[in-house]
Amino acid sequence: MEKLNQTFVSQFYILGLSQNSDVQLLIFISFAFMYLMTLLGNIVIITIIYIDSHLQKPMYYFLAVLSFLDICFTSVTVPKMLSICSTGDKSISFSACILQYYFCFSFLSTEFYLLSVMACDRYVAICIPLRYSALMSNRAVILLAVASWIIGFLDTIPHTVLMSTLSYCGSNEIDHFFCDHNALLKLSCTDTYFIDIATFGVGAVVVLGPFMLTITSYMLIISKIMKIPSTTGRQKAFSTCSSHLTAVVLFYGTEVVVYMAPALATSQEKAKIFTVLFTIVIPLLNPFIYSLRNKDVKRALAKIIENILERHAELHKVPRKMEIWPVSSHSAPQSAIYCNV
Repeated sequence: MEKLNQTFVSQFYILGLSQNSDVQLLIFISFAFMYLMTLLGNIVIITIIYIDSHLQKPMYYFLAVLSFLDICFTSVTVPKMLSICSTGDKSISFSACILQYYFCFSFLSTEFYLLSVMACDRYVAICIPLRYSALMSNRAVILLAVASWIIGFLDTIPHTVLMSTLSYCGSNEIDHFFCDHNALLKLSCTDTYFIDIATFGVGAVVVLGPFMLTITSYMLIISKIMKIPSTTGRQKAFSTCSSHLTAVVLFYGTEVVVYMAPALATSQEKAKIFTVLFTIVIPLLNPFIYSLRNKDVKRALAKIIENILERHAELHKVPRKMEIWPVSSHSAPQSAIYCNV
């Protein structure tokens, strides 16, 4: 077989979302704002759940884990993109690129599993409520959350290893804003048939497995809700899972377009936009989805804000003078004693 002229690639160049300097400035401002809001929103959710005893339930424990996961997910890609926009240095070493690839898709896989676990939690709460405390004990919650992370990080290893062993020649410019799977494959000068099959197999397990579990859970939930006689009861039951269902639809929808059905994203630019949605926009929206559509979270947030305002008012309270009279005196002295309170 004729050998191709190949050189070992020691670094890549991430082209980002645009080559226009004015557009890059706009991208930097927009994404810096969204990143800070993502950090703030998810940290607030974690803090509320930690502080308020009424939210220390399995449903909200999983929500806190999801918030932490979203922080990690966005922190893998966004800071590097912001650095590229601000400094103009688009280079990333081969090892750093593979490492970014591994953590990005590990967090992505973990989120699939965690969303399916949250769907199962809602199924148990609505369909078999009498056994909820027994089935969703603290031990079970911890095991399910840890299992989601472990499996998510393990099933990313095979195709990460395969990506690192590919030969890259010719252009080393990644037409994306991070070390994306499809963008890296385009730079390879070796046959990617095997890795395409392996990636599709892993993707089917990672995406379709949790997706089918989530769909099954919600089919059973909806069937149970429809049997509730009162309209108020149906609305209350559905409100407990509507936020999670919204997050699932957004997350799976964008993922399927980019990786499972890339033909739907008819150009690389459209693929980038869909990738921005699930890597940056959805982690930003999740805290608002779960807080604005959840009465318990809104109540806890309002209570915390009220306590903060009360403490602030006490600290800045204007001192007044109070006159202190001697206890043994029957009449006011010529000179009164004052103290500030």
